[in-house]
Amino acid sequence: MRALVTGVKGQLGHDVMNELAKRGYEGVGVDVEEMDITDAAAVDSVIREAKVDSVVHCAAWTAVDAAEDNEEMCRKVNAEGTENIAKVCKALDIPMIYISTDYVFEGEGTRPWEPDDKVTQPLNIYGQTKYEGEQAVERLLDKYYIVRIAWVFGVNGKNFIKTMLNLGETHDTLTVVDDQVGTPTYTYDLARLLVDMLEKDAYGKYHVTNEGGYITWYEFAKEIFAQAGMDVNVVPVTSDKFPAKAKRPHNSRMDKSKLKKKRLHAASDLAGCLEKDICQKYVKGEWEYEEKICIGNFDSGCADVWNYSLWKNNRINSGTKCNTGRAERGSGQ
Repeated sequence: MRALVTGVKGQLGHDVMNELAKRGYEGVGVDVEEMDITDAAAVDSVIREAKVDSVVHCAAWTAVDAAEDNEEMCRKVNAEGTENIAKVCKALDIPMIYISTDYVFEGEGTRPWEPDDKVTQPLNIYGQTKYEGEQAVERLLDKYYIVRIAWVFGVNGKNFIKTMLNLGETHDTLTVVDDQVGTPTYTYDLARLLVDMLEKDAYGKYHVTNEGGYITWYEFAKEIFAQAGMDVNVVPVTSDKFPAKAKRPHNSRMDKSKLKKKRLHAASDLAGCLEKDICQKYVKGEWEYEEKICIGNFDSGCADVWNYSLWKNNRINSGTKCNTGRAERGSGQ
């Protein structure tokens, strides 16, 4: 198998490349420097020259608040860029995996969203453009996977967990939203599932997060500090304490039962991921928090860095003022 992976600098694209290599497959990783997905001619040329059997499309505009002020560019990346890739996949008759998000739904209620639920009112510009990407994939292709995820974290990228752990080093108290409910998605597990999908032909729409039940960002933060053995007082607050340009979903619950029906393995338990792979690496000093500004790079990892850097540069040095729960939820999935 030879697969092209977009957004390779992001936390998911990075893990997909590693998983392909582990299984003896060849991954062709591209980011905006190698293939600007908004350039249809470049997309056609790169994919054809790569001579791949499939495409895993991880690249996206994921800066949710910035999307409200940059609707045209967000649409060019998430909708038109995705359509450009889908057109080439159709011409070459190869399958495509498109990474989407729970933001395509309206984000209210308590019932878990099912993969085939009708999308009627995406939450914001980001969600709308990701849904338009879904529509392009469905319209053009027969061999496709649309994989909706939420609350993404990984060892390679910048995310809520690393933000919490770093804030915990300098703050005794942090405030985190407690009225947004969902389940995080560990990129290592997600990458394994995506490669599983490439090995099968169970095409369609799926929801993927880790197991372990539904939690709030507040509960997630408490678990992070517990696993890391850090004594930080986490105070629950409502979303209105952190005004944002783009609305966030209160309900990010995702129904994953379709995975089992199609005999695709669901991701592992969340607590185990935290203990084994994130928090303990932090405690042992096995990863470094590298700050950098990514401009013109549309993968999820760079969006996380961008949001965190904005927050850090403008924060008030008080634990109760930290824009914690919202800062990382600002990055789309």
